[in-house]
Amino acid sequence: MSLQMTADSNDQSATEPFVAHGPARRGGSILLVLLIAAGIVAVAVWLMTIGRTQAQPYILGVLALLATVGLFNLFAFAAGIIRFSDRATDDPVMGRIADHAQEGLVVTDARGHVVYSNAAYLALTGAASAQEVRPVERVFIGNPDVSEAVFRLLKAAREGKRQLEEVRVAGHDGSQGGQGGQARWLRLRVRPLGQGKRDSKYAVWSIADITRDRERQEDVFQELRHAIEYLDHAPCGFFSVNPAGEIAYVNATLANWLDYDLAEIGSGGLKLSDIVSGDGAALLAAIQPVPGEVKTEVFDIDLRMRGGKTVPVRLYHKLAFGADGAAGASRTLVISRARDEHSDPERAAEVRFMRFFDHTPMAIATVDRGGNVVGANARYAKLAQSLNGEGGAAKSIFRAVNPRDRGLLIAAINHAAEGQGDIPPVEVMLDGPKERFAQFFVTTVEKDERDAETAIVYMLETTERRALENQINQSQKMEMVGQLAGGIAHDFNNVLSAIMMANDFLLNAHKPTDPSFQDIMQIKQNATRAATLVRQLLAFSRRQTLRPQVLDLGDALSDLTMLLRRLIGEKVKLDLVHGRDLWPVKVDVSQFEQVVVNLAVNARDAMADGGKLIIRTGNVSTEEAAQLANKGMPAADYVKIEISDTGTGIPAEIIDKIFEPFFSTKEVGKGTGLGLSTVYGIVKQTGGFVYVDSVPGEGTTFRIYLPRYRPEQEDAPEAHAGNGAAKEAGAGAEAAKPKPDLTGQGTILLVEDEDGLRALNARGLRSRGYSVIEAANGVEALEAFAEKDGAVDLVVSDVVMPEMDGPTLLKEMRSRSPELKIIFVSGYAEDAFEKSLPENQQFAFLPKPFTLTQLVAAVKETMTAK
Repeated sequence: MSLQMTADSNDQSATEPFVAHGPARRGGSILLVLLIAAGIVAVAVWLMTIGRTQAQPYILGVLALLATVGLFNLFAFAAGIIRFSDRATDDPVMGRIADHAQEGLVVTDARGHVVYSNAAYLALTGAASAQEVRPVERVFIGNPDVSEAVFRLLKAAREGKRQLEEVRVAGHDGSQGGQGGQARWLRLRVRPLGQGKRDSKYAVWSIADITRDRERQEDVFQELRHAIEYLDHAPCGFFSVNPAGEIAYVNATLANWLDYDLAEIGSGGLKLSDIVSGDGAALLAAIQPVPGEVKTEVFDIDLRMRGGKTVPVRLYHKLAFGADGAAGASRTLVISRARDEHSDPERAAEVRFMRFFDHTPMAIATVDRGGNVVGANARYAKLAQSLNGEGGAAKSIFRAVNPRDRGLLIAAINHAAEGQGDIPPVEVMLDGPKERFAQFFVTTVEKDERDAETAIVYMLETTERRALENQINQSQKMEMVGQLAGGIAHDFNNVLSAIMMANDFLLNAHKPTDPSFQDIMQIKQNATRAATLVRQLLAFSRRQTLRPQVLDLGDALSDLTMLLRRLIGEKVKLDLVHGRDLWPVKVDVSQFEQVVVNLAVNARDAMADGGKLIIRTGNVSTEEAAQLANKGMPAADYVKIEISDTGTGIPAEIIDKIFEPFFSTKEVGKGTGLGLSTVYGIVKQTGGFVYVDSVPGEGTTFRIYLPRYRPEQEDAPEAHAGNGAAKEAGAGAEAAKPKPDLTGQGTILLVEDEDGLRALNARGLRSRGYSVIEAANGVEALEAFAEKDGAVDLVVSDVVMPEMDGPTLLKEMRSRSPELKIIFVSGYAEDAFEKSLPENQQFAFLPKPFTLTQLVAAVKETMTAK
């Protein structure tokens, strides 16, 4: 270790060390140490030779001298006059670098006292000597332009952080090293001196004069401003687009053409598609990327003005690609071609053609024999981008076609390459994430050695047309299936009526103890089951007889809770969430219950391992209904029933088929395929709508919308509904409680075109005491009615019959006998024929199939009614 002395500064206390610029450092010497040691040894030998008595005063003097020197050094070290330094850190090279650095350097301790400064710092701060050096904050004290920056630097120095500030110092005086009153730019830095504990209390400050650099920057800025000013007022338009398609720059000329304000465009938010008309933006984005290259393409397109008008322009679009093929910001030169339409007829024709070519709704591309696109319009570029999803159109037109149909387009282009004319259009599936279709029209091109084109391909997307055709076909198919189902149900009801009527005769003829009684009961049960299937067919075809009544859906669902819990089992949790203040609806209670039960059973089957079934109700106002994306549902007030499950869901490929009759995904024998078709038919016949949403693996939700019932809008009761027989239960069901005495007297005209069924019905009525006249159709019924001279108490007639149907028969008979009572029986719903009846006609209705008890009960009630 060596000692180093520092000179006192004029502005420091005597106890604070100050190292001036270029302090003299004296290194230790081994020779000096040896000389001091030799001297001490010589003195000791001399004292030993003169004797102890004589040497004692000298010894005390030497010890006193050494003690004095030691105490002086101890006090000097404590006062900081003498300090120890590590010779290993005294690097003369680094010292010279700091001393002769161009930047002013100054080192301060924790209290802000200067411990080192170089010559550049003295020059920049105007200090005449090392004794006059001051810290940075004292140099610029009182200068308001610098005070805030110095404050931030001092704060960073106290916190041991780095900080940089650039300040402008105006009007420096001589003490600050200024030259006259000229302003200067200074860069001030501060950083902690090293990372060790010994150096952490010191901070290194640097000051650099960057006035010349600032002047150069100002010159560059002025030149740039002049260039931008020239660019803004150039006779051509310029704009730049970033990779996201946002306008990054537009010059004043182009903004004026488009009727935009430059400040408005500079605020952001304007996209390329906002200023390019039609699909022109797709052309600019369709440039094929070439990694590391810059490509310039020329386009003739229309730009869109703020008001919607268009301006024909030619674009020189320059686009640079990175090493990874990613597109950077584009630079585009815009030349207006609007004047060409008046000055040059040929150019005007070219402009009109390009506008027609790019704005046609059909995608057009010219291709070579290999299918590579040579040129294309904007519509093709947009379509190709949507298919490829690569930010640019595919080079080959074959990539736009699904591989399964690609051979058809290849063959058509080969025919064109061979010069063949009248090439038939090709209908293919497009390639892409969604199912899309298009029709390609290929025409040959006159061969030219200079041109690479082989064919012109016109492409028209037909996805929407095919979807509409499929929708119409599906609707027609559903309608045909509905008619078929209704016709089958009508004929089958006649068969079932005969079976059930004959079965009743057998039951009346056999006692319960008879061995055949159980077989007859089995026939009855199976006939009833068949009648249930027929009702489902009629529900699908919407020809089922409904008995609507006003009810609260919340109460109706609460009554079903116990039944639903038994149906879905213990593995499935049932939650009912009722909406508040539900509006009333008018529905057939039994049919509504069938809808809910069918959907609950389907949900249960979709949750074999358990899950959750949620039934929600709520009101949907007209405004809310208008915002729903439900096709075919007009805006009105509805009550919504939402039935959701957490099951396996419905695959997307079959979700459009679930309402078709006999369609089922269940195993053979586990379903008829009529459940959802019945739901569909009942809801539609009620005037409601049903929609389904499903996510495979997550669950399915059925939403049923029933129209709100308004008493003030209820039509007056139909005259024919006044007869009690019209309140009879659905087909195949026994009367709730038959009257004890179903016998009666009177003449009944029975009109039925089915001979077997007519004979059974007549036999049943005769067995109850009635006189029956049989007729096979309406003509025979009128003849029998005339023979009796109208002396008929009741007419029981089928609705659909050859030669003359039931409604026509009613009109003829009522014209002769206005008070004549009539009961219509039919396998169709009452609504299927009531529109063909004259107004204010009273009649009763009994749906097929019916039992003997139901028939005689309806006859008895109608004949006794007043």
